[in-house]
Amino acid sequence: MKPVQYAMRCALLLLTLSGMACSQQNSSETSAASNTALTTSDKTASSHSPSKLQIVTAPVTAGPSNPMLTLAGKVSYGEDRYSKISSALVGRVQKIHGQLGDFVKAGDLLVTIESPEIASAYSEFIKEHSDLSYAQRSYGLAKDLYEIKALPQKDLKQAENDFVKAKAEFRRARERLLALQVSKEELDKPIADQTITSTYQIRSPLSGTIVDRSVTPGQSVSGDPNQILFTVADLNQVQIIADVYEKDLGLVQIKQKATVNVEAYPETGFPARISAIGDVVDPATRTIKLRAVVDNTDHKLKPGMFARLNVKLSEGIPYPLIPQDAVLEIDGNMYVYVADGQNHFLKRPVKIGIPAGGQVSVLSGLTTGEQIVVKGAVLLKGQAMNIEEEGSASESPESLSPPHP
Repeated sequence: MKPVQYAMRCALLLLTLSGMACSQQNSSETSAASNTALTTSDKTASSHSPSKLQIVTAPVTAGPSNPMLTLAGKVSYGEDRYSKISSALVGRVQKIHGQLGDFVKAGDLLVTIESPEIASAYSEFIKEHSDLSYAQRSYGLAKDLYEIKALPQKDLKQAENDFVKAKAEFRRARERLLALQVSKEELDKPIADQTITSTYQIRSPLSGTIVDRSVTPGQSVSGDPNQILFTVADLNQVQIIADVYEKDLGLVQIKQKATVNVEAYPETGFPARISAIGDVVDPATRTIKLRAVVDNTDHKLKPGMFARLNVKLSEGIPYPLIPQDAVLEIDGNMYVYVADGQNHFLKRPVKIGIPAGGQVSVLSGLTTGEQIVVKGAVLLKGQAMNIEEEGSASESPESLSPPHP
């Protein structure tokens, strides 16, 4: 190739490369200007973004609402309406008369136990009866001898003292047999006519249903009161034992009406009445025990069931009302998002009543007039979860701004 042609080609290549560089620079400047314009446009339209249009706030109102305080509890036997029955003697079960689920009346026979302790107690009774008869005759003879001056006064006093002791010992032996359920009529018979055996009969102390039986024929019983043989309970009335927090203690009082709900009958509300409020605060849970009695003549409520006790609060007190959709449940607690300035929200715990007609009463946590999120709270909850996962320290999940699309 000639030098002139080579020089011309090099010059042409330089001009081409220079033009491409200029074109790329102009393209970058155009793109940057376009991005700047887009960012400015987004900021201007951010208040009209689809996510923000889904977040709606409204003021908290107030009105009569028949609010309820819901407490977690458990169904239990009524006070003084159940009995855990054990044997007072060591022995062996001879016969069982009451079966699980049977209805028994007070005094009905539950189990017969053969116990050597009864035979021993009866032998002691016979001995004390004999000693009493001897002491009585001796005292009578001593009085006769003393009257004819044939016995000194000190011997008379000794005979009298022995007679008093014998009466006390005989009474003790008799009471022992009565405690072992030997009938009084049998003990009142002459000794020769008494037919006392070594069998010990355990009877029901109240009318009710046998709800637990832990004894079998031939089983040995120890006489330990902790060895429960039967549990008899009157199930016509049960009680709900619930926990009320310190801050809610002022909302409940004795004889206050309530309803009980259990999972077995979710559509049924069992009428209840508060019967007792505890006086001691549990230091671990900061709750106080509350008891409510429930009529259970149909025996639908079973002791041990988990229950919700819905306490009806005073109708004269206006409570804040909010839409049910504004409340979020997080880890078993209830929260709402409260507007704190423009496009800024705070997550706040609340205590609510039972929903009714799409509205819920706020028992604590909100005041009338505060602005809360009534639509779109789930978006804020999702943003809070993302922030917690990312571990961001710049924005707390308790204080949020609306999410951007």
